[in-house]
Amino acid sequence: MMRQRIAERALADGLVVAAVVGWWVLSRRLPDFLMPSPWHVATTLAGLFLTPSLLADTAASAARVVASVALSVLLGGALAVIPYRWPLADAIVRDRITPFLNSFPSVGWAILAMIWFGPTDAAVVFVEVAILTPFCLINILEGLKELDQELIEMGASFTRHASRTFWKLVMPMLLPYVMAAVRIAYGVAWKIALVAELFGVSSGLGYLMLKAEIVSDAATVYATCFAIVLLFLAGEKLVLDPLSRLIAYK
Repeated sequence: MMRQRIAERALADGLVVAAVVGWWVLSRRLPDFLMPSPWHVATTLAGLFLTPSLLADTAASAARVVASVALSVLLGGALAVIPYRWPLADAIVRDRITPFLNSFPSVGWAILAMIWFGPTDAAVVFVEVAILTPFCLINILEGLKELDQELIEMGASFTRHASRTFWKLVMPMLLPYVMAAVRIAYGVAWKIALVAELFGVSSGLGYLMLKAEIVSDAATVYATCFAIVLLFLAGEKLVLDPLSRLIAYK
């Protein structure tokens, strides 16, 4: 088993090294505005986290993503609970709201947000929440379908308060699905963050990428993309993985 893990790690790291070497060779043959060198991109990437003005843009994007994920999980969870609490509303949520949110074009949300809110943080957060909410809604809806109804009925027989049954039994069983919704939303949020910010806001990684595109600064474009990868991995390893282990332990 140990040899297999070492071989897997060597293969994975070897592919990364080979990709970087191939990138470096290609950068030697192409102009810098098309293919900057790995070192040029690395120094630009470091500047996104070390230069105060650029760090402010990086932090702005991260704050919008965190706020959007939190709001999306709350909104999606609230919509999912409606048919669970009031079964008559099941067709409204599943057959009307869910298909609408799931199919509405992302660009449409972005344009509407710029019309309604202008180039503000609220516009970016609105776009991200509108796109992320159906992911959370569908995941939590499926989680509610998989709950142990016999356990819930047994718990209800010990109390007259439905809210107590919900918080003591339903929510603990639903937490793994909520956590899965958070993971999905967090991953998708970083994919759409740049698109949402490209529509006119004056801060964030999308704003930096737009400026880089205007002046053909390929190094900043590459660095911005890699910054998102690093931020995603940091959030996953430092926050989401510990939360998942905590929920599994409970």
